[in-house]
Order: sequence, then structure tokens, then C-alpha cells
Amino acid sequence: MEKLNFPSYPIQVKNNENRTTVLDLVRKKYLVLTPEEWVRQHVLHFLITNMKYPKSLINVEKQIELNGTKKRYDIVVYKNDGSIFLIVECKAPKVTINQATFDQIAQYNLELNGQFLMVTNGINHYYAIIDYKNKCYHFLRDLPEYF
Repeated sequence: MEKLNFPSYPIQVKNNENRTTVLDLVRKKYLVLTPEEWVRQHVLHFLITNMKYPKSLINVEKQIELNGTKKRYDIVVYKNDGSIFLIVECKAPKVTINQATFDQIAQYNLELNGQFLMVTNGINHYYAIIDYKNKCYHFLRDLPEYF
């Protein structure tokens, strides 16, 4: 798999029935290793190891309904009170992050009401805080510490 713009992590990969799989840090099961999954696992390690976000408050690939259509978000980090702290959208490294990517996570946020957003393809990372009063988001240099 491609080298990403994250620190090196002990990501567990194995071959299973002629497929390469990766151990999901949160779901604790092996999943087919796709380029997007490679990015998602790096993000999970980054959030837990570097940012010290509690693993117990992280949810991965859950289904939500938007305007009658079923969608799946990549990663959500909750606060202790059950509200959403961070929504993460992961793309494969070869996928260019553009306005459509931000529109996608903004749509998810209409349902989820997160405080922060992260969009990454493993190479480029973008962070934003939601300004609900002015109905927009503002880009940040880094993610905030978990609180």
C-alpha cells in the first residue's frame, strides 16, 4: 500500500483466502484492504495515538439516512454527552479532494450535527469547525484536542 502523510503505525495486515485484509482498530475485525480502508485505519491510529481521542467514543462506518437515501459515514468521534465532536470523511489516496468531497461531508453533517470535520485522502488533510450561527465552516490548521 501507498505511503501516507501520517506517522508510521503498527497496522496489522494479513492474507486471508487470497485477499489482503487489515485489522480495524475500533471494530476489532479484519476487513478487505482497499486504498480507502488503508487511509481509514491510519486516521483511526492518528486520532487514538496522536490526538488521544478515546477509542470507546469512536464509531466507524455506520449507516445514516439522508433525504430517504442510505449513506455510510467513515468515522465519527462522540463527546461524553453523546453529541458529535468530529466527523471524518476518508478517500483513497488517488482521489482528489474537491468541493464535492466537502459537500458530501456537509450533507452528512446536516443529519449528524458535528462540531468539527476532517476530510482526508491520506496525503492531504483538511480540518474545519462548523459555525452553526452563520451556516458555514471555517478551515483550521489542525484538529483540536479532545474535550
